[in-house]
Amino acid sequence: MKRIYVPVDNSDYSDASIDLAVEFARKFGSQLIGSHVYAAKMHDVRFKQMEYTLPEEYQDEVELEKQRRIHDTLITMGLQLISDSYLEVMKNKCTEFDIPFEPKMPEGKHYIKLVEDIQESDYDLVIMGALGMGAVKDSLIGGVCERVVRRISTDTLVVRDLEPIEKHDGNILVGIDGSPESFSGLKTAIQLGRKFNKQVEAVGVYDPYLHYIVFNSVVNVLTERAARTFRFKEQEQLHEEVIDTGLAKIYQSHLEVARAIAKEEHDYALKITLLDGKAYEKILQYTRKTNPWLLVLGRIGVHCEEDADIGSTAENLLRLAPCNVLLVSQRYFPQIDVKAEETLVWTQEALDRMEKAPPLVRGIAKTAVHRFAIERGHSVITESVIDMAMEAIMPQRASEKLTRVAKEIAEQKVLESDAVKTYICGECGYAAHNQQPIQCPVCSASPERFQMVDKDSLQNVAVDEGGTAEEETFDGVRLQWSEQAKKALRTVPRGYMRRNVKARIEKSARSQKIGTITNAFATQIIDDSMGEAAAVREDAPELRAMQTQTSDSENTSVAQELESPVHWTEDAIERLNLVPAGFMRNITQTRIEQRAQENNIEQVTLDFAARVIEDGRSLANEVLGQYYQQPSQD
Repeated sequence: MKRIYVPVDNSDYSDASIDLAVEFARKFGSQLIGSHVYAAKMHDVRFKQMEYTLPEEYQDEVELEKQRRIHDTLITMGLQLISDSYLEVMKNKCTEFDIPFEPKMPEGKHYIKLVEDIQESDYDLVIMGALGMGAVKDSLIGGVCERVVRRISTDTLVVRDLEPIEKHDGNILVGIDGSPESFSGLKTAIQLGRKFNKQVEAVGVYDPYLHYIVFNSVVNVLTERAARTFRFKEQEQLHEEVIDTGLAKIYQSHLEVARAIAKEEHDYALKITLLDGKAYEKILQYTRKTNPWLLVLGRIGVHCEEDADIGSTAENLLRLAPCNVLLVSQRYFPQIDVKAEETLVWTQEALDRMEKAPPLVRGIAKTAVHRFAIERGHSVITESVIDMAMEAIMPQRASEKLTRVAKEIAEQKVLESDAVKTYICGECGYAAHNQQPIQCPVCSASPERFQMVDKDSLQNVAVDEGGTAEEETFDGVRLQWSEQAKKALRTVPRGYMRRNVKARIEKSARSQKIGTITNAFATQIIDDSMGEAAAVREDAPELRAMQTQTSDSENTSVAQELESPVHWTEDAIERLNLVPAGFMRNITQTRIEQRAQENNIEQVTLDFAARVIEDGRSLANEVLGQYYQQPSQD
């Protein structure tokens, strides 16, 4: 890091950026370049726009021109003096520690001039405050910072923590997703960790819940024919038994490669952590839990196009992370992947096979095949090597698994919980069935870390919690919910938040072959999910509503949450919430209630609501059909 660029504006975050840059310069022997942009021309334009408000004696053309020159001179001189004063603070700190310093004072639009300078120069690092002089209580990131970050490719450290580094005992957390940018970020993190005596930890995140939530949502809007074509039951069972474990193994392999890089290239013992869920939510939650000094991320991720300005995970964490954030644009390819590119040959059949993979996962799949081939000494990648690589990631071939699962469903053996013993890994949460593993296939934990789930005990607990009620999931699987577990779910704000949390509970129970959902099981997932939501936006209206609920609200009927002349069951409300909010949902609710009153029905059930909605859809199709069949009036 020979040249470090620091935009300044006399704000608290600017001062913290200067202090941090000085510490970097002392550790790395860097030159610091300070820059403050002043906008004299903007003030000139504003003055001309207000000239009509001047007293009458100044409205004379000669006098007006004179005033313009005076104003222009004073404003330019004054702004230059202000810029010089800002930079003098940084200069004095550099002089104190004998650090080479270069001041810059460009005139123009702030972010434009900063971007031009960074793009035209050979800076190794940009350090700038997340917020400037315009920051207010609810500010997340300043406009200048955001615009600059989006337009440059230089590594950028965004300062969010005002506490001096020597007073901060937090570690360095680096996100690993298999992208070259994330591995470059790892190398930078280790370098910084050694310079500043900070522990480095790598964290990876895979999401086994997304497809379940999507399936659960879309099943209610598909026609019966489309649902049969999509084969939800087979798809979900395939995910639970094959794909989710494969995803976990792939992301665990990224972390293992990161640990190997740290050990072999830096002689560093790297701590690694695998989390499950949505990437930015889980990392955000983890930063709030561990309070790191710095979060290091690739500017773009493994699923991003190379010409993207910033990835969605990096963008969300840049806004919301409670710590300093370093966005890395440099790329580093691990030796195992470099070796694979240089030494492995693909047959045409294997290449054609890989081209059939969806673009979103093609890169991950190719990396997995490369690593498998290198580890086993293959020099040519054929279709059989691809099959073996996929077999290593997914224990049985997906097509075979799909066929077996379809047969099980036909025989109604999807979830025979009582016949299955489940062992849960205490490290990563992986669920093994029927036999206790000698090693976790995801995180390599020892067999002592596995605990067997006692399903009889769960059933007994559920009885003590008010008994159980059976509910059917979107694909026909039946789960038992204790009464207290259902009450706990009702504390989640209704709508998309409750639907998503319920889907995560169902997904977790199914993955662990647990047929009974108790209060403790549900509450843990509810607390995690609400913690993630609070971490995303602590003042979200939904969360404020949840926080102000009293303990009596648990005993309140779900139907009372809807202002209605009739009683609504919970399932009926959830079906109504699938209708787009606003005019469409309001008119649908009115139509259902009117139909109920016409038929002297006091309680709206799921079946009744669904029937009225379907009738309305059929009527709309009929009306539209008649409209389009009308002869043209032209």
